[in-house]
Amino acid sequence: MAWRIGIDSGGTFTDVCLFDDASGEVAVWKVPSTPDDPSRAIARGTQEGTERVGASASEVTYFGHGTTVGTNALIQHRGVKAGLITTDGFRDLLEIGRQKRPDLYDLQADKAPPLVTRDLRFGVKERVRHDGSVEIPLDEDGVREAARALKAAGVKAIAIGFLYGFVRPDHEQIAKRIVEEEFPEVFVCCSHEVAPEFREYERISTAAVNAYLGPVMQGYIRRLAERLKELGLKATPHLTQSNGGVIGFDMAARLPVRTVLSGPSTGVVAAQAIGAMTGIENLITFDMGGTSSDVALLRGGEAKSASDAIVHGYPIKAPMLDIHTVGAGGGSLAAIDSGGLLKVGPRSAGADPGPVCYGRGATEPAVTDANVVLQTLNPTHLLGGRMPIDQALSRQAIGRLADQLGLDLMATAQGIISVVTANMAKAIRVISVQRGHDPRDYALVAFGGAGPLHAARLARELEMKRIIVPRNPGIGCALGLLLTDLRANFATTRLAPLSEDLVPAMTEAFAALEAKAEHWFAEESVAPADRRLRRTADLRYQGQNYELAIDVPDGPIGPATITALGEGFAEAHQRLYGFVAEGETVQLVTYRVEAIGLVPKAQFRPQPDAGPASEHAIIGSREVWFPEAGGFVDCTIYDRDKLKAGNRIAGPAIIEQMDSTTVLLPGMTATVEPYLNLILETP
Repeated sequence: MAWRIGIDSGGTFTDVCLFDDASGEVAVWKVPSTPDDPSRAIARGTQEGTERVGASASEVTYFGHGTTVGTNALIQHRGVKAGLITTDGFRDLLEIGRQKRPDLYDLQADKAPPLVTRDLRFGVKERVRHDGSVEIPLDEDGVREAARALKAAGVKAIAIGFLYGFVRPDHEQIAKRIVEEEFPEVFVCCSHEVAPEFREYERISTAAVNAYLGPVMQGYIRRLAERLKELGLKATPHLTQSNGGVIGFDMAARLPVRTVLSGPSTGVVAAQAIGAMTGIENLITFDMGGTSSDVALLRGGEAKSASDAIVHGYPIKAPMLDIHTVGAGGGSLAAIDSGGLLKVGPRSAGADPGPVCYGRGATEPAVTDANVVLQTLNPTHLLGGRMPIDQALSRQAIGRLADQLGLDLMATAQGIISVVTANMAKAIRVISVQRGHDPRDYALVAFGGAGPLHAARLARELEMKRIIVPRNPGIGCALGLLLTDLRANFATTRLAPLSEDLVPAMTEAFAALEAKAEHWFAEESVAPADRRLRRTADLRYQGQNYELAIDVPDGPIGPATITALGEGFAEAHQRLYGFVAEGETVQLVTYRVEAIGLVPKAQFRPQPDAGPASEHAIIGSREVWFPEAGGFVDCTIYDRDKLKAGNRIAGPAIIEQMDSTTVLLPGMTATVEPYLNLILETP
C-alpha cells in the first residue's frame, strides 16, 4: 500500500489524516500537541497513525505538514534577538509605521512592540531613487561596522531593507554579502527576497518578521526532519504556506514569514475540494479549533487571496489566503469583564492544562466545559472513549461563574455558547457583509474539532440555511494537506497608468517573473507537464491607497489585455465600494505570478445510496439542553462511522465521531451525500 499523510499541528491537538492511494481508505488520528516542541507530537502522530493502519513510515509516499510554530512565536514574542540594517535616517520606520491607530476610540490600545529594538537598528548611507538610479552609493564600510556591532550585541538574525530595494536590489545584495563575511553564522534576509514590492514600511516589517522567526523555524524544521528520518520516512516532507500551497523544508526555513497562516490555509483547501464534491460552490468556511476560529469566503469555488495582512499587529506582505481569525475556540476561557458582563476569549486553556473537565488542574471554565454541562458534548469522554473527562468539574467551574452573574447553571453555560457564537458571527460578517456578500447566499462548511458542534447555532444567527460537515471534520486542515499543490508567488512593483502604451513594459515584467517561476519549478523538481502559471495585476485609481487584484488573461500581452484589466477592475471596484469613478486614471501597481506545481492528490470515491433509514447508526440517547425547548430534551445519538450515503436524520439529534460532534437543532435535517459529507438544512 502507498499511504499519504497530512498532519496539522494545532494548539490543543495534532491531527493526522492518512489516505491509501490503492484502496481509497481514509484513517484519522489525534494526539495531544506538545507546545514546547511540536515535532514530538508530529513524530508520535506519524508513528501511531501508521501503526493503526498496519503500515510503516517507509511506506509513506507523501508527507504534508501544517504548523503554527511561526505564528505562535510571533504571538508570544518568542522569536530571536534580531537586528536591522536600513537606509540612513529610516531606522525608526518600524516604530513610526503609518501613524494610524488601529482602534480609534480605544485609549488603552497597546501597539505591538517592535521586533527589533532601537539599539539594534542601524542606518547606513545609501540612496536609490524610485527609477532605480543611484543617488548615494552604498557605504560598504558602514555596513561592515553595523554587522560587527550586531555580532557583538549577540543577535541571531539580521534583516536588510533599503529604500527602493525592490526596484534595484544591488545595495541589499552587497550588504548581505558583507554581513555574511563578518557574521557567517547569522540568519540574514533582504527585503527584496522576502517582499519585492513598494511601501517601505510594510516591506521592511515583513523582512523583520522573517528574520525574527528565521532561526526558530530553522531549528524546528531541523528537529522535525531528524525525528522523521529516525522513523524511517523516505518521502520528501512539505510544509504548508499561508497561500494554501506547500513548499519544501528548505524554502520554509528561508522564508518562514510565508508560513504564519500555515495551519488554517489548508482547511480552506479542503473546503474547496468538498464544495466541488457536493456541487456547492459558494461557501463560507468555519474552522473552530481549541484556541481560535478561522473563517474564509469562497465564491464560485475559489478562495480569495490577499497579498498583505496585519498578523497580530505586524504588517506582512506575503501571499496568503484571505482568512479572518477570532479568538473563539473550544478552549476559550469564560470570565467576567470589568463591567460585570460575561466575556469569552481570546484567552485560551490551550493543550495543558486544557478545559476544567480534563482534570488537569484548570479552574477557569472554557467553551468545552459549557458544552459538557449542556451535554451537547459527551459528558463522560472525548475522542471516541480515548479521553475520559469529568463533568462534575465543569459544573463546579461554571457554577462559580453563575453565582457571580446571578444566573443559574444552565443559563450561564448557554450564555457562554451564545457569546462565543456572536463572536464567530461577527468574524463571518467581516469577510462577507463588509465586502458585499450576503451570507444567506452561501453554505457554511464546518470543520475543526469544535466546528460542527457550534455550526447549527452560528448558521441560525446568520440566517444561513445549509451547512456542510465533512466526513472527518476534526482533521479538516490535515485533510487539506492531501489535496493541495506546490505553490510559490513572485511579484514586482512598477507604477504606471493603465494604457496600451504599457504593453511592452507589462510583457517584460511578466517575462521576468515567469523566468523566476521556471527556476523555482526546477528547484522543486516539478515535471514540465505539471507546471501551471497564473498572472494577476494590482490596480487602483491614481491617488488611492489600496489596490485590487485582477486576473490577467492567458496568452500574449496586447491591447485586449489592457481592456480586460480595465473592465475587471471596474467590476471589482463596483462590487467592493459600490461605484466606478468614470474618467479617473487607473494605475497598474504590482505584477504577480503564482507558480503551481501539480502533485498527486487523494481521490475520494462516491458511495452507493443506501436509502434514508438511519436507525442502524443509533448508539443511544442523551438528555441535551436546548434553550428553544426551555430545558433538557431527549436526543438520539448516532455513530457517524455507521452512517451511509442517503441516510437522513431529523433533529434534535447528536452525531458523534472520534474527531468531532455534530449538533442538529430542533427542526433541522441532516442527509449523508454520496461522499459521506453531512448536509444539514433548515426549512
